[in-house]
Order: sequence, then C-alpha cells, then structure tokens
Amino acid sequence: MKSLSRIRRLGIVGGTFNPIHLGHLRSAEEVYEDFNLERIIFIVSAVPPHKVSTGIVDAAHRYEMVRRAVKDNPRFDASNLEIKREGKSYTVDTLSYFRERLGDDADIYFILGLDAFSEIGTWRDYGRLFGLAHFVVTDRPTGRVMEPEGFFPPEIAGLFSRDRAGGLVHESGKRLFYHDITAMDISATHIRGLVGEGKSIRYLVPPAVYRYIQQRGLYC
Repeated sequence: MKSLSRIRRLGIVGGTFNPIHLGHLRSAEEVYEDFNLERIIFIVSAVPPHKVSTGIVDAAHRYEMVRRAVKDNPRFDASNLEIKREGKSYTVDTLSYFRERLGDDADIYFILGLDAFSEIGTWRDYGRLFGLAHFVVTDRPTGRVMEPEGFFPPEIAGLFSRDRAGGLVHESGKRLFYHDITAMDISATHIRGLVGEGKSIRYLVPPAVYRYIQQRGLYC
C-alpha cells in the first residue's frame, strides 16, 4: 500500500471481493471523482463476520485479484490490512486504524452499497462508525430519497440531523451521503455461478482477474 502521509481526502471500500468485478471498480471510480478524493483503498476482509464462509476462496487469492484489478489505476490501491489482523474483520477497527494514521484533520469517506448499509445495525460498535468517517451509500438511480425517519435503518435514525441545505450530519460533524452510481447489474454470486457452470465471465471482471481465476481454477 502506498504512503498515506499526505492524503487528506481518502476513500475506503471494504468487502469480501469474491471476486472483485467491474461493478466494484466503476462505483469507486465515480465516487472518487464526485467527492474529489485523492485515493481510494480497497480493503479485503479476511473473515467477514456477516457472511457464511462457504464458497469464499482464501483471502490471499481475493487480495491478489484486487491487487491486480487496481494495479494500473493510480487512483486506487489494495490493502491486506484486515488479512494480517487476527480474527474477524470489523469495519470499526479498520476505520480507527486509518483515523489514527491520518489524524483528525483528514476526511475519510467509507463507501458501501445500500444493501450493506441497511444491515449496519448488526455491525460491531456501529454507533462509533459515524464519528470516524463520512459515509457514502451507493445505489443505482431509483428516484428514492433516504429520510432519517423512514428509510434509514432504525438503529441509526436518531444519530443524524438535517443542516440548512438538507444534508445529513452526525453529531460528530461527519456526514452521510446517498449517492447514485451507474447501474451495472453485476454480482460476485452470479460470477461464481457462471464459473461453476463452465460459462464465460469475460467483460464482468477485469482481464487480469479473469486470467487469475482461470489460471488458479477458482470457483470451479
């Protein structure tokens, strides 16, 4: 992972990445530009606490696929931080690490999909998360508007208020953004299914990831 010493606006995307695909990458690319970030780091989870481990390939393979997927994009980086850490991968530990590394003056943006956000009340120390980073919740354009009293997960609805411009602000001053991204109906589950059926996953994953899966015989 490249040096973070001068980064003031950092994006973080966590996930199993089993495997990483073009939907992950395009979403991050759009958030990078729309939020004027300096870098986005893809954090590969070692033992995801919210997913059944069946069908998840070894973390070393998943990290290597992410590393190859982002290698040619100077905006992106891959991290095995959670793989090197013992035990389950908790976002609160990861955000705390980067907050300590970057200091209080840096802006950290944690990027996650709407499905993951809807379950955030089940995450460890979820109440602490919103004091560590801004949250960017991504979804395909639907015309929906997230309201604290309606659409929010009930566990966090009372943690945010509206500023004069209508933005959502946590008591820490960190913000929550609901951000539309380009609709790309790609899922890792579907990709694994195609591989298992002997069908092509070309154009669903980066070429380097496609080759890696073929060479290692993953998901067969």
